[in-house]
Amino acid sequence: MNLLEDDTALVEAVAEKPKGGTALFDGDSGSLPLDARRALCLLLAGPSLDAGRYSQLWTALLRHEAALRSRLCDLFLELVIDREGGVAFTRQFDTGELDTPVLLRTSPLTFIDSVLLLYLRQQLAEAEAHGHRAVVEEASLVDALSVYEKSVSTDRAGFAKRVAGAITKMKDNHVLDKLRGSDDRYEVSPALKLLFSAEDVQALAQAYRELREADEGQEKPDGE
Repeated sequence: MNLLEDDTALVEAVAEKPKGGTALFDGDSGSLPLDARRALCLLLAGPSLDAGRYSQLWTALLRHEAALRSRLCDLFLELVIDREGGVAFTRQFDTGELDTPVLLRTSPLTFIDSVLLLYLRQQLAEAEAHGHRAVVEEASLVDALSVYEKSVSTDRAGFAKRVAGAITKMKDNHVLDKLRGSDDRYEVSPALKLLFSAEDVQALAQAYRELREADEGQEKPDGE
């Protein structure tokens, strides 16, 4: 092998070696340190990365923000960060007419799902106004939704099943995270405030308020 061939082999070897010597396992060609990779995985798994719950990963996210944004862009995903609120999540980029795959899961919302999301968003806003995290009990969620029973179904058992299904959907999508040591208390994901603006909350609240009042008016006897 001549000198030129030796130089070519050396260049190829250096190119294949992860930058900064960050290889974590045999065959690893990644360039991000461990915590940054874990932050990336959490963002992809969703729904959000919360600074309060994952302080070490939040620090890694901010330190390697440019690299993480680049990797997410390769997947047509946008990184959204609320530095003041300490929460980040990913969403599909608006790529216009470009035909791109959709990697993020979507969950169609029923009426009860949307009402529950609105209630949780309001609880989050109230908790943050007082400087603490939003924690709800499952019984309080059932009570909050019960006022819409007439709007959805006259079958009480059927309505209870829909409410249970909506709560389960919030758990499965990590909008509600069970607190340790509790069977019926959950923390509301801070990401909700980024998904629903204050204007969205006001508009939805007004629409549901009018619907509830219309149902209550139908229950009153004529002449009252």
